[in-house]
Amino acid sequence: MEQQEISRLVEAQRAWFRTGATLDLGRREQALDALRRAIRNREAEINRALEQDLGKCAFESYFSETGMVLSELSYQRKHLRRFAKPRTVPTPLAQFAAKSYRLPSPYGVCLIMSPWNYPLLLTLDPLIDAIAAGNTAILKPSAYAPHTAEVLKSLIADTFDPEYVTVVTGGREENKSLLSERFDYIFFTGSQTVGREVMAKAAANLTPVTLELGGKSPCIVDKTANLPLAARRIVFGKFLNCGQTCVAPDYVLCDEAVKDALVAELKKEILRQYGSRPLKDPTYGRIINEKHFNRLLGLLDPEKTVHGGETDRESCRITPTVLTGVDWSHPSMGQEIFGPILPVLTYRDLEEAVSQIHARPHPLALYYFTEDAAQAREVMARCGFGGGCINDVVIHLATTQMPFGGFGESGMGCYHGKAGFEAFTHFKSIVDKKTWLDLPMRYRPYKKFYGKLIRFFLR
Repeated sequence: MEQQEISRLVEAQRAWFRTGATLDLGRREQALDALRRAIRNREAEINRALEQDLGKCAFESYFSETGMVLSELSYQRKHLRRFAKPRTVPTPLAQFAAKSYRLPSPYGVCLIMSPWNYPLLLTLDPLIDAIAAGNTAILKPSAYAPHTAEVLKSLIADTFDPEYVTVVTGGREENKSLLSERFDYIFFTGSQTVGREVMAKAAANLTPVTLELGGKSPCIVDKTANLPLAARRIVFGKFLNCGQTCVAPDYVLCDEAVKDALVAELKKEILRQYGSRPLKDPTYGRIINEKHFNRLLGLLDPEKTVHGGETDRESCRITPTVLTGVDWSHPSMGQEIFGPILPVLTYRDLEEAVSQIHARPHPLALYYFTEDAAQAREVMARCGFGGGCINDVVIHLATTQMPFGGFGESGMGCYHGKAGFEAFTHFKSIVDKKTWLDLPMRYRPYKKFYGKLIRFFLR
């Protein structure tokens, strides 16, 4: 899409937003209802697109994408009117007589840029929050998931007028053109590298941003952990979507006393969940493209591989793989893996594990498997990370009741549920001062008695 056409889209949305059309709560509810109908009507089409892009089976497509989108829709639809109400706050006695409140107001024209790994979920979830908050939106899905991008484009075009919500497809040129425009809010999900570019472009217009990035999320397993259950849950979270999940456990950091036992349990669980020939399983997904497939091949190490390591270039598939004997100098530890490769590192005591985490950029998630509740509280309090779980992985993002977001290098801002509504909302602080009383103490000429009153009120 040409720069001029993108500029016209932005200006058309801004003009429509300024009419006040999106302030109507009934219109927002109708928009959410229409989006729900469109998703349900196109579920088979969505499944096909996700299978073509990522090899996802229908079961996985629903529980990790479509179903979660519908859950966010239901939540926002149910609570929208409560979220959108003015929020009364106490008024200081010195400002008597007045009423003070925070008025939720939409930002305006929003740009939502989404990644390829969960192309439906990470496009529509923030859109739902933006609509509920009363904004217009331009969506830019990733060019790496073209089939899902086309479904999204068709779905949105059939559901909304372009001045309300529209989709821009394409690659880097379209991204560049969009980021050269002035938006009222930018919501970006993707890599840290691109996130820095988005933030730099937004800074030129002082545009507020939410950045949902990634990082190397650690999974600590101590010697008290229930190892069979820990392995089962780690294998689920790590190899879901072939490891292409921003909150997947990037590596395991386990007590050296239980390392061999944990690795044995990980092998058992991989065989249980994926069988002995994952590459022959039609429900096993694939790496998004050859570029990322080749990148992951560079992280495989036959000498360190204790399970998996098989590949199929034609289908861009890599079996669930476990590496041991790895340290921080290994290639797999120099970047976020974002694939089905799980390095297992060890520590001698918990203080060493915490120090290793402190020495690296803040991860998006942290997981700790233990039966020691006190140590779990200590680790959760001391380490810096976006969110996480004790004795599980990944599931903290699958709830509308808690904000989801990064911290430091893994992002800024959060969304989901109420936090999602607030992410796309500016709260205006308003004092409604009454006219039937006007206290004179603030006016000149200043008097000694009024000064005493001010000191009484302001202390």
